Amino acid sequence: MNWNMFGLAFFVILSFVLVGFAIGQQLFWLAVLLFLAGFAIMGFGLSKKRKQQNA
Repeated sequence: MNWNMFGLAFFVILSFVLVGFAIGQQLFWLAVLLFLAGFAIMGFGLSKKRKQQNA
């Protein structure tokens, strides 16, 4: 099992879960920040996976 990729996937899911929590608390600025962070982490993981497959 690749623990680095598992950790990245865990943080992506956690950030999107926290988006729902932030919306529930009406902290829309935090929801936007977590939403962007989730996509940034996902993009980092995908680029890391692509580099790993090409090497």
